[in-house]
Amino acid sequence: MAGTKEEPLSVTEAVQVAKGQVALIPTLSVMGEVSGFRGPNARSGHCYFEVKDATAAMSTIAWRGVYRDFVETSGTQLRDGLQIQMTGAFDVYQNTGKLSFVAKHITVAGEGLLRQQVAELARKLEREGLMDPARKRRIPAFCSRVCVVTSLSGSVIEDVKRTLRRRNPLVQIDAVGCAVQGKHAPATIIRALEVAAASKPDAILLVRGGGSFEDLMCFNDEQLARAVAACPVPVITGIGHEPDTSICDMVSDRRCSTPTAAAESVAPAMNEIETLINQRGVRLGNAMAAMLQADGREVDALGERAARSMEARLSRLTVFVDSLASRRCLTDPMATLEDRARTLDLTEERLHGAIPKSLARSRERVDGDAQRLSVAGRGLLRPYQTSVARYAASLDALSPLKVLGRGYALARDAEGHILSNASQVEVGDSISVLLGEGELGATVTSTGKAAS
Repeated sequence: MAGTKEEPLSVTEAVQVAKGQVALIPTLSVMGEVSGFRGPNARSGHCYFEVKDATAAMSTIAWRGVYRDFVETSGTQLRDGLQIQMTGAFDVYQNTGKLSFVAKHITVAGEGLLRQQVAELARKLEREGLMDPARKRRIPAFCSRVCVVTSLSGSVIEDVKRTLRRRNPLVQIDAVGCAVQGKHAPATIIRALEVAAASKPDAILLVRGGGSFEDLMCFNDEQLARAVAACPVPVITGIGHEPDTSICDMVSDRRCSTPTAAAESVAPAMNEIETLINQRGVRLGNAMAAMLQADGREVDALGERAARSMEARLSRLTVFVDSLASRRCLTDPMATLEDRARTLDLTEERLHGAIPKSLARSRERVDGDAQRLSVAGRGLLRPYQTSVARYAASLDALSPLKVLGRGYALARDAEGHILSNASQVEVGDSISVLLGEGELGATVTSTGKAAS
């Protein structure tokens, strides 16, 4: 109503009005640089920071879940100076009335996004083993032929050639031109590497002068990195300046900080070559001397062992000869024989004196024992005499001699075996025939079965 003074609002009501108006602002996508980053909070996990550009800044909140998703997807953390892109909405904090942007989704933007992509590619190629030092090719200590892959219109190629000629005028230098910047550069560099490798140099120098991160992005191309790793000739990179490191640097066989450093690495100066040759000569001489000393020590040891062995054998032989020489039977054999003869005479005398007495005593014992045995024996044998006589009569009746006495004969072959069958001999064999009295020698004239 006109002229009617409105009632003033409380602070709470004013903040609520602002909060309601802000809620009408749609979801926004904002890009800027992180500044004053604080977090994540130890208890809540939330992050608080500002996002700014050249002329403005706004307070920003990233809840714990939003920040966790950002870290997982980007592989990095929020930090001052990082370019990001956010999706979210403004809100007014009730207690302070402060306007803040509440981020619902955050990604890395600009150069930060490019660096994130490069980092992801680096991790991928590392997992595949393309950065493994064991895979990288050995670069010759002395390169007689080098091929440079770079832009032929810049100053880099002249700097590299000048460095190579200054350090070693004997090095042959070839060059293959290519683009070193822009979206078409990777394809031209890959082709240049193929041409360079086909000429079979000792090494390839892939070089480029300094530039911005975006200028050097062609050397972070995945296909180019794989071509560098697969190149049959060792590849040495010198891309940009000292702080710059590209994917090609990581997969190359040697990374140098600048193109000049790359040229120096494959062309040692003449005085360095002379020093290296002298050092190798000294090492070779020392190695030969060490080998000769070792062989000499081994020969000396073998000689000492042989000498000790011969000395031991001579010592044993000397002891043996000395022991033989000390024997009296060898030094004075006649005296030894005389001593043995005297010993035998004395032994014989003692035996002659002792034997008769011993024999007399033994005879007395034997006679007594014989009488006792005779008496006892007759008593013991008497019961068996009758049985023995009976068995003797039976055996006499069964004796072959008795049978032979009745006209039978016993035939044996030439080896004395008793013949019981005509098949045991053949015609012409010699046999013997035992009769009751005497024996006959006979020759078999025929064999056959007995008549029934």
